Parts: sequence; structure tokens; C-alpha cells
Amino acid sequence: MSLTLENALAGVSAERSSSLLSDIRQQMKSDSRKVVVLDDDPTGTQTVYDTPVRTTWGVNELVKSFESDQAMFYILTNSRSLPEEAAVELAKEIGANLNEASKRTGRPFVVISRSDSTLRGHYPAEVDAMASVIGISNAVHVIVPFFLQGGRFTINDVHYVAEEDRLIPASETPFAQDAAFGFQNSDLRDWAVEKHRGELDPAKVHSVSLEELRSEDLSSLSVRLTQLPPGSVCVVNAASMRDIEAFVHAVRTAEAAGQTFIYRTAASFVQAFAGLEPRELLTTEEMVDPSSETGLVVVGSYVPKTTQQLAHLLENSMDVKSVVLDVDRLLQDESKNYLDTVVDEVNRCLQTNHVVLSSSRRLITGADAAASLSIGNRVSAALVSIVERLNQRPRFLIAKGGITSSDVATKGLHAKEAMVLGQILPGIPVWKMPDHSRFPGMAYVVFPGNVGGKEALLEAFNKLANTTS
Repeated sequence: MSLTLENALAGVSAERSSSLLSDIRQQMKSDSRKVVVLDDDPTGTQTVYDTPVRTTWGVNELVKSFESDQAMFYILTNSRSLPEEAAVELAKEIGANLNEASKRTGRPFVVISRSDSTLRGHYPAEVDAMASVIGISNAVHVIVPFFLQGGRFTINDVHYVAEEDRLIPASETPFAQDAAFGFQNSDLRDWAVEKHRGELDPAKVHSVSLEELRSEDLSSLSVRLTQLPPGSVCVVNAASMRDIEAFVHAVRTAEAAGQTFIYRTAASFVQAFAGLEPRELLTTEEMVDPSSETGLVVVGSYVPKTTQQLAHLLENSMDVKSVVLDVDRLLQDESKNYLDTVVDEVNRCLQTNHVVLSSSRRLITGADAAASLSIGNRVSAALVSIVERLNQRPRFLIAKGGITSSDVATKGLHAKEAMVLGQILPGIPVWKMPDHSRFPGMAYVVFPGNVGGKEALLEAFNKLANTTS
């Protein structure tokens, strides 16, 4: 029998009836720390709004963020696109700059390493590197991959990915077969040991149960978190935002009592940690540039969900022109002539129609993880080059996939920072391009490769194109 969320929660206490967000905001008033979210691809802004995100991290730039009125800001590291060694060096660089910015401003900080809800990324390497540089090597690692909007639930320590009404253990999904970040365990306690490559004693891995989170009294949980041994790992079960709010309340209490944590989480945790209330989805009027008529969709992600969403968009949009970047030809073309022809085609089509620019759907991998990342980066560089050579301002730009959306924002649109406006659909953030970018004020949709049902890309496109086709 297929496992449903209802089945998985059978026998578990009901979630708490009231929100703890107001209590969390009260905790924040006595906490002078700046919350720094290190996002290993730009999709992590999918649960926040009115929040700044930086794509550069020089000390002077970080000082400005530390001095701002906002309690939290993001740094887009895009480290998931890097080999592990490079990701570690990047974490050390950012950590050193954060230390200096904190010293200059007198403002302490706490780090959340926001990563993939399907468990891909450089864990624990980049978290260990960051913790070491900022002086908290013995901090407790908190693992929270729960992501409500994407249907990611952790129950009895097992992490699930929802497919329609079924729950699939994460290790049985295509994400677990990722060429660079594959894994074998869905039980997060076993997953943590697996990712530490035999260097973590299973006895040092702890978990927070749903029953603890759904208890009316969270004081015993706070005490337990305070008593976790240095250098241990704590995985967190969650099946609702109320569960995450309960954990945040307890863990902030433990921090106030002197415990030190570093967080490796998906996006829902960030929303609760910042005490953000849910917000309505953005309207067309809040996003689009009415002076432009045609928009651009750039699709680089290869995950099956993206391919399904792309096909559905193209099958149901009559006024869209599809331009395909043939990856085989791209990798073989030393003269760049082929890329020039694609640029010309996109610009020509954009004069009269919305354009969907996608990489060809056959996944090409390298001999090892580093080689596969290198191929992905070359494809992303080609897509960036096309965006950089646009000769007219789009009505909107949707970028599908983590590496793609990061590179298009930073290299194609030259954005050093942006403001997260909110979400166009659950789990799909919209950035406002800054004044210094190629297209100031343009709505830029950061569409994760692994979020949404079959109709999601079409729905987002229709909302921006202001069409019901």
C-alpha cells in the first residue's frame, strides 16, 4: 500500500492548535544577532519576503548588511555548483569576511546553511569549514530538510518526498541518484553518518521527535537541546509549520541558555526562525513590467519534474516560441558559432513572442562528480551568455533550476544584490532586480527544479504573461 501523509502520521499527536510566531518574534527582540543565511543555490529564498539577498560578499558589502535594519539577509553562494574543495574554500572566505564585518559593526551573527530539501549539497564539508572559521567548531549541527511548499516531510527520522498524495522515501527518488550528491539512506540519522564518511559515531546523532514538538510544554525539549554534546548532530522531524515553529522556539531558548548551533536546513526553517508570518502570493501587478510585452523562460534543470513541467508549458501555450540549446552541439562546438545562432534566434523570437529557452533534455554526465558539475556549469554559462546578449528588456524572466537561476542573476543580469518580493506560487520566489542590473526593476522568478506539480511552470508563466491560455 502506498504511504500517505495521513498513514505516516497515524498514532502521532495532532499538531499544536496555535502559532508560536509571535513568541518567536518576542525572542528575537532580546537577540542582537544578525541572521545570515548562506544559500547554496538561489531557490532558498522561496519562503521569505521583503528580504535582501547578496550575490557578493566583500567585507564592506557585508558591513552594510550588518548595519541595515533588517534582522536577516541572504548570501547567494551557489556552492552546490562547485566541487567540494572549492565549496570549502568559499565557505572559509565568506566566514572570514563575516567575522570582520561583525567585528567592525559590533554585531554578532548566527549562520543558517540553507540547502536542498532533497538532501543534495556539500554536507558536512562546507558546514564544518564555516563553523571552524567563525570559531564554533564544536557547534551542534542541526539538520532540518522539512519544506512544506515542496512536500518534504520528516517522520520517525525518515525523510520523504511527496509525489501527489504518496510519500516516497528520499533515497528512492531520482534526487538520491544525483551524479554529484547521491545518497543511500532516507533515515536522517543514517544519512548523517553516511555523509560524514564513517567519521561520525552514530551515538552522536540525536533526533527531535514529532511528539516532543507537539507537546504543550516545550521546556523539556529546550533543556535537552541545551545538553546536546559538542560536535553532535541533531536531526529534526517535522510535518507542518507548527512543528518547525515549536522547534525554533525551543532551539532559541537553548541558544539563550548558552548552547551553540549551526543550522543546515531547507527553506521552511528560515521562515520560522525569522518569525515571518505567511504572506499572500504576489499578484501580476506586483511583478510585471507593463512597458514590455514579451517574457523569457530559461530552463537549465534536468530533473524529471522540470522536464515534465516544460513539456506541459509548451503543449499548452500557443504564443510561446521554443528555442532549444543542443547540449551535444554546444560541447562539441569550439568556435562558438552554434551559440551565436541560438542568441540570434532568441532575440528574433522575443520581438514578437514569449520565448522558452531550454537545454536539450538528454542528461549528459561526466566520468565523476566533478566532471558532471563541469558539464552543468558549461551549459549554465551558455544560457547566461544568451541572457547577457539580449537586445531588449523582457516583461519578466523565469529561470528554472538552481545553478541556472544563480548564474543568470549574477552573470547574465549583473545583479550584486536583490530584494525578495515574495512568491509567485508556493515555494517559488520572485526577486526585484536592482538599479545596477541590466534590467532594473524587472521581476526575476527563481524557479527550483524540484518544486511544483506538472502545471506549475505553466501557471507561473500565465500569471506573468497575464494570459489564461
